[in-house]
Amino acid sequence: MRPFASGEQTVYLTLARHGETTWSRTGQHTGTTDLPLTERGQAQAAALAARLEGSQFDAMLSSPAQRAVDTAAATGWDFATDERLAELDYGAYEGLTTVQIRGRRPAWDLWFDGCPEGETVDDVAVRVDAMLQDLIESGARSALLVGHSHTFRVLAARYLGMEPQAGRLFRLDTATLSELGEYHARPVVVRWNASDHLA
Repeated sequence: MRPFASGEQTVYLTLARHGETTWSRTGQHTGTTDLPLTERGQAQAAALAARLEGSQFDAMLSSPAQRAVDTAAATGWDFATDERLAELDYGAYEGLTTVQIRGRRPAWDLWFDGCPEGETVDDVAVRVDAMLQDLIESGARSALLVGHSHTFRVLAARYLGMEPQAGRLFRLDTATLSELGEYHARPVVVRWNASDHLA
């Protein structure tokens, strides 16, 4: 499987997960439900913005979800929204916690089973692959993306040339920063789930 970062085609990515919402705080799966940031989430977005101050990017994209758009807006920069950065659609499991889902389906694993009436991680991979390819073809060398946990975890796996299910290995908390780049012409994780700006 070819990684997206390789020599002349590398696009360095900075990934900013949105700030806290009421459902992210309680561990409820939030896909299509358009929740705003909590007061704490707004403070986290401001901290993210302060951490990114002075940075420059060739492209800046946000998920269209309110929680992502509001996190991006805290920077004061102009972001384009891209539907392909939307969070995984949890379908019938929207709003439920993992414990609640496993109460109904004990062996359930999102990374391999997906969500009834929703998406699988393979579905997410199709859209993030297309977005990454568009970034490469645009000539961008760096991009700031604001979005969601499961989508970014799939994106990281695909950037590195791994199967979408490998995203399960990358924990990603709210309002953290991560970086993907290359080293000796190979795709690498430069930084992941960094939260020092939230201290």
